[in-house]
Amino acid sequence: MKVLKFLPLLLLFVVASCSTVRVATDYDREANFSTYNTYAFYKPGIDKAKISDLDKKRILRAIDTELMAKGMNKSESPDLLVSIFTKERERVDVYNNNFGFGWGWNPWWFGNGYNTSVSTRTEGTLYIDLIDAKTNELVWQGMGTSNLVTRDIDKKEERIRKIVNEILAKYPPGTMIK
Repeated sequence: MKVLKFLPLLLLFVVASCSTVRVATDYDREANFSTYNTYAFYKPGIDKAKISDLDKKRILRAIDTELMAKGMNKSESPDLLVSIFTKERERVDVYNNNFGFGWGWNPWWFGNGYNTSVSTRTEGTLYIDLIDAKTNELVWQGMGTSNLVTRDIDKKEERIRKIVNEILAKYPPGTMIK
């Protein structure tokens, strides 16, 4: 009976863990981010990303939206060059559940008392690099890792926007809302 009380909490945790984006950022502490007001996409870097051209377009549109919301403008002579790359991996999760059936200390259990389940999912990581256009040096990098949605185009697009939003929420450094 106690297990049933925790079941809704467990389901909430599982659903939340499937929908979260794990984000990490790194940046050049010597860079003056207040001087970066314009950007352009760095085509050679974007062309190397190992994803479909349609997904590249989705990512670039989401980056456009986020950077413009931060007051930045696209330019032919940009302050920053934006590049992306991706990694994908299959994640295997094994859950061992030691719950059995029976009352009290009765040695008669249903089965062996162990319930093991295995699930697999595709996890992707998107890296967004911001490169100083004058020095051609990386000044900021954001990375977001999340489960991928591949079948439903609307959900895929929504997922990409969420990942990009959470990564770029940490740009520029020192302005994150807590």
